Amino acid sequence: MSMSILNNISSMQAQNQLEQTSNNLSNVLEQMSSGSRINSGADDPAGLAIANGLQANTTALTQSAQNATDGVGLLQVADGALSQVTTLLNSAVTLATEASNGTMSSSQQASLDNEFTAIKAEIDRIGTSTTYNGSKVFSGATTSVFISDGTSAGASTIDATVGTLSSSSIGFSATSPTNLSTDSLTSVSNAEAALQDITAAIANVANDRGKIGADVNRLQSATNVVNTQVQNLTAADDSISSANMAQDVANMTKYNILQSTGMAALQQSNQTEQSILKLFQ
Repeated sequence: MSMSILNNISSMQAQNQLEQTSNNLSNVLEQMSSGSRINSGADDPAGLAIANGLQANTTALTQSAQNATDGVGLLQVADGALSQVTTLLNSAVTLATEASNGTMSSSQQASLDNEFTAIKAEIDRIGTSTTYNGSKVFSGATTSVFISDGTSAGASTIDATVGTLSSSSIGFSATSPTNLSTDSLTSVSNAEAALQDITAAIANVANDRGKIGADVNRLQSATNVVNTQVQNLTAADDSISSANMAQDVANMTKYNILQSTGMAALQQSNQTEQSILKLFQ
């Protein structure tokens, strides 16, 4: 090897290798500290694009699961209200059965009718005052629960309708809702007619609750599917983005050693050039 005082080629080579080692060591330390294999677009451009797409899917699906949960909450409020309506109607059955007995006096029948009127008023109140998130539950409007993975192909809606409720219209899922508003218990004949209507109303409420229950089951099933998608997409994202800690520790050890040997090589290459001075002694 020729000796030159103009350029120290061996020192330049040692510096270049030492710089590469330092960059690699810095990259490994960044991965270990962040836990992520991709910390910039330069680390893995294709992997970054895939990971970001998966994360967008996961974010949309996570919110979709919350949307479905909100829908279930609305339906459960409706079901709870209808459960109370059933309790009221069962009380009305007792009153109507009692009023149908010919041994009741007119004043007693009037008293029973007053209780029946109060029951109907409470059903009206439940129908108008039951709310979820500030909105009426028994509005007759269709609630569309939006479920999506963030793409147009993965978007869908699940519709659930909670009909109106009042003493004049009980049974929104029935072909002919029952009207109790005109019924009374003021006479035996009126009480018997009212009893038939109350019994029909109880059956209608049961059908309404069954429909609501079916919608709840569908939303819960959709939530389970969405949660499974989130789990699988998260696993896929993790396999792309997460740092391999075992490999990073091994690489850190390697680059630490290379850095030490590189520093020694750089020092040696600089000392080698000093030997030229001995030629002048």
